[in-house]
This record gives sequence, C-alpha cells and structure tokens, in this order.
Amino acid sequence: MAHVHTHSHGSHGHSHSHAHGLPSSGNISKAFGWGIALNILFVAVEASAGWWYNSLALLTDAGHNLTDVVSLLLAFFALKISQRKPTDRFTYGYGKTTTLVSLLNAVLLLLAVGAIGWEAIERLGSAPSVNGTAISLISGMGIFINAGTAMLFFRGKEHDINVKGAYLHMVADALVSLGVVVAGLVMFYTGWFWVDAVVSLVIVAVIVWSTWGLLVESLRLTLDAVPHGIDLRAIREYLQTVPGVSQVHDLHVWAMSSTENSLTAHLVVEEGYQDTQLMEIRDEIGHHFGIQHVTLQVERGEAGHSCAHAGVYH
Repeated sequence: MAHVHTHSHGSHGHSHSHAHGLPSSGNISKAFGWGIALNILFVAVEASAGWWYNSLALLTDAGHNLTDVVSLLLAFFALKISQRKPTDRFTYGYGKTTTLVSLLNAVLLLLAVGAIGWEAIERLGSAPSVNGTAISLISGMGIFINAGTAMLFFRGKEHDINVKGAYLHMVADALVSLGVVVAGLVMFYTGWFWVDAVVSLVIVAVIVWSTWGLLVESLRLTLDAVPHGIDLRAIREYLQTVPGVSQVHDLHVWAMSSTENSLTAHLVVEEGYQDTQLMEIRDEIGHHFGIQHVTLQVERGEAGHSCAHAGVYH
C-alpha cells in the first residue's frame, strides 16, 4: 500500500492511495523460492558436467549461474527486510536495502566475469578436446530452467529494480545457455574445440551488457538521484502552473526503495491560494509522476520569500 502525505504551515492533509496491478509480495517470494531452488540444482549438474568433460564454457556458465543464485538469495533477503515497519531510528523503514542489494549484485557479477574472461583468453591458444554432444544436452536444460525462472519475475520487473535485476539475469542466462548449445554442436561436427573458449568470452560480453544498466541505475538510486522515468523539470513546471503558486524551490525527488518514490518541495504562494489545493496537487503528482510520498511546505508573504532556499535550483 502506498502512502501519500501533504503538509503546509497551519494545515495538514493525510491520505492513502492503493497501487493496482502490482504482483503481491507473496507471489514474488514464491518466485524467488522457485528460482533459487531450480538454479541451485542446475548449478550442481552443470558444474559437475563441466568438470567431467573439461568444458570451460560449461564451467563458466555454472559459475555465472552460481553468482545468480547468490544474487537471488540477496534479493530475496532484501525483499524481506524492506517489508519491516519503520522504527524510531530507521524512520524511512528498510526499503533502501533493495537498491543496495541490486548495486552489490551488479558489482559481484562484474568481478566474477573478469576472472572468467581471463581464463578464456588463456585457453584460446591451447584448447583441449571436449564432448560437444554432452555440452549441448546440459546447456539445453539450462535454457528451460533459466527461461522458466525469468517468467516467474516477468510481472514484477517493471515495478521493482530488485526484481528487474533477477529477471535480466535469468533472461541473460537463457541466452547464454542457447549459445553454449550452439557451441557444443559446432565442436561436435567440426572439431573446432577453440569455440569453447570463444563462447566463454561471448558469455562474458553478454553478462557485462545485461548488468551495466542495472549497475548504473542502482548506483543512481543509492546516491538518491531522481529515479529513472521521473521528469523533474515537468514536475517543477506543473507546480508553477498551480493557481496561487508564485515560486517553487527546494524541490527534491528520490527513491525510498526500489518501488516507492518521495518528493519534497517549498511552495511560495500568493493571495488567493487555498490550502484545499494541496490534495489536488498531491493526487496529480501521484497519478501522473508515480510518486507515492509527497511533502509540500507552503510559505506565505515575506516569510516565504526570505526562505534560505528561495531562488536556488534543486
């Protein structure tokens, strides 16, 4: 449930709005549970096969899938922590853990692919023979497991960067497994065993490409930047068109969690402004800009114009 607040000097409004179409936390928890279980099973099978058949591509993919298991565990932990109620010390609650975990997951994944890429480059000059058929069969299992896991997170990916990270990892894994299947078939029919190392490098490139956007957005949210998809200039322009509002300053928008955003602003008002307009402003910001928590400080007359933040663009 989303909460929206409006405040002014001398009058206060408080209301609750309900978000529709969002997947329930119970369904998301089940998705994480199934995703973690399926990927642990597949990592065990793929790593064993990679060691037995001396395939770097399989071992690389297994290592990648293992980091995804860790990522899913961290994301699930963050989801549970974020649902705790605010306390006197953590007045905003624990929602920020979801953005911190998404940042940690992205960093861990990029560190892992660095080691994988180094090993693949070393193998290019001396590629050992591998069983292409076995590689294709094992990776074929990965396509179904990873694609199925990705679908579990499909509905929630647009509402939570934490869930989006899990979804992108699973989609990338499915594509990587498809690449390994192709590589196995190529080695079986041609005997080009160097393809195993090349596919490992391709896997590294896919992982970096799919993770970079998550890394950047997670870092932005951790630094309290304006969340992706929110137009701060449009919000300012809207507030300045409200009848009776002469100035807008100290405007801030940030993410309280991976699913909820906040806004604070000072409104300098003139004669004719009514405090009842606060509810309309709040609803407009919530519906059109996707901001669940809105706090507005209304300033009148000389007190408003002498505010320390007046005239400063934020």
